[in-house]
Amino acid sequence: MRFPTPLVPGRLVQRYKRFLADVILDSGEAITAHCANPGAMLGLNAPGNRVWLSRADNPARKLPWSWELVEADFGAGPELVGINTAHPNALVAEAIGAGTIPALAGYAALWREVAYGRASRVDMMLTAEGRPPCYVEVKNVHLMRAPGLAEFPDSVTARGAKHLDELGDMVEAGHRAVMVFLIQYGAAGRFSLARDIDPAYGRAFDRARARGVEMLAWRCRLSPEAIVVDEAVEIVA
Repeated sequence: MRFPTPLVPGRLVQRYKRFLADVILDSGEAITAHCANPGAMLGLNAPGNRVWLSRADNPARKLPWSWELVEADFGAGPELVGINTAHPNALVAEAIGAGTIPALAGYAALWREVAYGRASRVDMMLTAEGRPPCYVEVKNVHLMRAPGLAEFPDSVTARGAKHLDELGDMVEAGHRAVMVFLIQYGAAGRFSLARDIDPAYGRAFDRARARGVEMLAWRCRLSPEAIVVDEAVEIVA
């Protein structure tokens, strides 16, 4: 996924009310950006952090700026981290179309936001003649507390646990179900659950895996020009 226009660098002043971030651009202009990330963003929202923003062309938008990347040090030097949770579904769909993810290859069609479960919508459904439908959920991962170990979630997510249970229901109905944890930084060599942050999500993960839900973790390669799904990561949850 290439950004349609070059990202603009700046320094974070503060993130507040979950979805707002004050930034001083390198030009010296002070702006307020939209932060499309409902999580705690542990270790990523410290004042002074280097950030990159995109600007929308839509004049009707109240906040034309969007926070896209932040520079963080996970112990091996500065690392770009993608914090925009609006991108992972498109990134995974792009990777599936390119054949990057072998476990999700060989399907003829990809459908987005398909109704399923208990008044829910799955991120995508893959279909092909002679194969059961494959239901795919995608979660954005940006937490790292130990060098090389990506973790999810960074805050309690009852909705995420519900999705895992619904994927398990799809498997029991004869379909295929896959959870993709998309790590928006390149320093991860392993993936695990942050069970101390959300024990209920950890239990839902265990239930889903026992019922046959497939778990995948992939990391991205990031730059101010593009984000690309790059390599599979071992799950050690």
